[in-house]
Amino acid sequence: MAISATASDIRVLGVRVDTDRLVVDLMDGRTISVPLVWYPRLFDATPEQRARFEIAGGGYGIHWPDIDEDLSTEGLLRGAPAAARPLR
Repeated sequence: MAISATASDIRVLGVRVDTDRLVVDLMDGRTISVPLVWYPRLFDATPEQRARFEIAGGGYGIHWPDIDEDLSTEGLLRGAPAAARPLR
């Protein structure tokens, strides 16, 4: 049996953020869903701030200008939460 691999396209197709999770749909049909607590800036943002995002980096990233948050599809696929906040 021959197995043929198709090229994956990890560019962002759509983004949804609710009170508990960030959901990113990719061009290749996959959906990434991660806990919102992994990204403290998004978690602490208002629903309006979460709703204002831009697809960036040629489609490989998401930018929230109101809170200066940037995430990449590569990092989301790796399951990489944001770095811990520095202690004050």
